[in-house]
Amino acid sequence: MPSVEPAPTPDGALVILPVGGIAEVRPGDDLAGLVAAALAPERPGAPALATGDVLVVTQKIVSKAEGRLVAVDPDDPAAKVEVVLGESVRVLRRRGELLITETRHGFICANAGVDLSNVDAGTAALLPVDPDRSARRLRADLARRLGVDVGVIISDTFGRTWRRGVTDVAIGCAGVVAIIDLRGTLDASGRELMATEVCVADELAAAAELVMGKDRSIPVAIVRGVPADWLRPGSVVGEIVRTSAEDLFR
Repeated sequence: MPSVEPAPTPDGALVILPVGGIAEVRPGDDLAGLVAAALAPERPGAPALATGDVLVVTQKIVSKAEGRLVAVDPDDPAAKVEVVLGESVRVLRRRGELLITETRHGFICANAGVDLSNVDAGTAALLPVDPDRSARRLRADLARRLGVDVGVIISDTFGRTWRRGVTDVAIGCAGVVAIIDLRGTLDASGRELMATEVCVADELAAAAELVMGKDRSIPVAIVRGVPADWLRPGSVVGEIVRTSAEDLFR
């Protein structure tokens, strides 16, 4: 499929484009094909994907395509807890039906990421087995199909300890670095930065969520204008997840 050249992005600016029109995703679906069908030129008026972009995709459609769905009785709280425990390596805190757990990926999150929203009734969506691998696969499939070299981030919604509200974070990435390490560089005043590591993958995921929303049926967004030096191999598990030796709270 021929690529479509997007309008240039002003220096230093980021442009975030929602991608609507994604068909309902079912287990076994070709996710790259569904995304390509929702983009220009296949879908007139939609944005095009170009080399250097970062594509942010919600975990939910990745989990659906990969068949990470299980049956659960929505009226039986104990049934959901059983699913959560099956996706956890340990429980850190528990209050009623809410569990803060550690997943096999090393994520610390509510209910092991098990989600009953935006899925068929009686169904729960689980996190992808290996979100970094899922991102690599989608990136490779898009390169073959569209001839573009892009970064891919798989996002999910997490709460934050000691802060109200939720935000989207990266749970998998490929072709875009997860952390920018600024240690040893100088700040604007010429002082050496000693501890600054910027989690750009989380920042991009959160920015993309602003145009996707929780109730708009927009599971994909394009972030354009990302610095070129961010577009290199990345891994959420390898870069972002703290080991227990580094963690002051476990």
